[in-house]
Amino acid sequence: SNKPRKKKKKRKTKKNSAGETVEDNDLEDIDSLLERIEDPRLAPQSQGGITADSRPLLYVEHRNLNPENELKRYFGARAVLGDQRPRQRQRQYVRSMWLTAPKNTWPRYSKTGITMQLLDTRRGVQHFTFEHHREYQQVQFKFLDAVESMDPNNIVLLLQMNPYHVDSLLQLSDVCRMQEDQEMARDLIERALYSLECAFHPVFSLTSGTCRLDYRRPENRAFFLALFKHLMFLEKRGCPRTALEFCKLILSLDPENDPLCVLLLIDFLSLRAREYTFLTRLFQEWESHRNLSQLPNFAFSVPLAYFFLSQQEERPELERGQARERAARLIQLALIMFPSVLMPLLDHCSVQPDARVASHPFFGLNAQISQSPALNQLTSLYVGRTHALWKDPAVMAWLEPHVHEVLRMVEARDALVQEAEHKRKIRYQSAPRNIYRHIILSEMKEATAALPLEVTSQPVMGFDPLPPLDSVVSYTRPERTSHPSNESTLSLFFRSLLPNFNLQGDIRHDGDDEAGAAQDLNQGVNRLMAAMRDMLANIQFQEPPRDDNPEGDGDWD
Repeated sequence: SNKPRKKKKKRKTKKNSAGETVEDNDLEDIDSLLERIEDPRLAPQSQGGITADSRPLLYVEHRNLNPENELKRYFGARAVLGDQRPRQRQRQYVRSMWLTAPKNTWPRYSKTGITMQLLDTRRGVQHFTFEHHREYQQVQFKFLDAVESMDPNNIVLLLQMNPYHVDSLLQLSDVCRMQEDQEMARDLIERALYSLECAFHPVFSLTSGTCRLDYRRPENRAFFLALFKHLMFLEKRGCPRTALEFCKLILSLDPENDPLCVLLLIDFLSLRAREYTFLTRLFQEWESHRNLSQLPNFAFSVPLAYFFLSQQEERPELERGQARERAARLIQLALIMFPSVLMPLLDHCSVQPDARVASHPFFGLNAQISQSPALNQLTSLYVGRTHALWKDPAVMAWLEPHVHEVLRMVEARDALVQEAEHKRKIRYQSAPRNIYRHIILSEMKEATAALPLEVTSQPVMGFDPLPPLDSVVSYTRPERTSHPSNESTLSLFFRSLLPNFNLQGDIRHDGDDEAGAAQDLNQGVNRLMAAMRDMLANIQFQEPPRDDNPEGDGDWD
């Protein structure tokens, strides 16, 4: 019985000795293939020096939606995954998702009452909408009651009963972020994305770029907001390529209206991810019908992208020369059109301009004072967000001669300078609502300080900031019935536990209601946020065992 085993063992060793070289050769072939695929010199080039990509501009790749793939490229699979692989075998079965990976710590998922319907298909574009079933509408009404009750415990209790209610997750995530609990805030956003992805229509595609959602419908807004908040977390986490893919996804859902105005962000993410070709292609294809050059972020970021392309030594010299020419022409146009950007940008970069530039009125303080508030918001947002990209000494050395060339054109009274000044006076009179919404969500202090009073004076909730004025409402919240005067003592006692209880407050006059409605709502929202901050400050989470105490003592910190 042992003889066949010995023979089999000998055959195995022969195969191993012969197979090792074959396996090594295969690995070498695979590595060389991957190097050839990733080599930018082998990418198809067009005559204009831009990569000829036949895919749609807003095409989204599934693999670029996973931040772990980006982190693996930076640090290697072993550093990112660690000892996660053995644990995954013991994990209970969960659905495989594209937007986020379900976690073991999450509550068990069950249908929430959200579905997605296909409304119609026009010219190859499919229009979808989320729908709330009756049971989800009841939860939504309870959530609005919880917000109005000024009791943060009501929102927490609602999430305990309905752990995948999207608006509650969005609202609580903002509070956690205010408490600097970034991990919990990010986890709540991922759970909201998971809940929404489970409701996708079978033909809804994240990658095609031809699926649309109307932001005017309140049911669709949570998906936009969850994607935006998620990409902001990804960018802070050091995953700009993944954040760019989510930004393209948001833009593809409604590219005509751009309800969250991600066009003010996509250039920054492209530069951070070093996707210069995508940014220049976006500018070339959309400039004719969207006037991207009239946005300060595109006016400055596109020439910066061309400059970075001209510095890539692996590109042909002809292509690099074309990129240098375009960068020079576009940066001069940007400085002429938006002279108020230069001095704040140099100040953020800790660069002292020379005497001629510092003393010239064209780039001086007058350029910032004379511009409209709407333009001031755009320039402040751009400088506050992207100034770190301009700190490179090579970038500053490239910028300096073009600044002097613009000054020469100003002193010569060039027609371009006069035309740009005329455009600034006519345009940028007031910013559209989606720009205000973007500034609020971005939380850039330089831009939020420039918001007008009509925006800052109204309450802004994280689950629906600045809702559209032309909203398409599919269902309405029923009016709350006033409590009868002959309530039982027990009922009055429980109601008195709420901070907004007022025994005499149930009987109000219509005039008093209308007069103090705005002030009461604003104060109420502020009290709610303060109460939620106090509550979350007292919530403590159990930390994983540390290296110095691998066993853990089971206590709460």
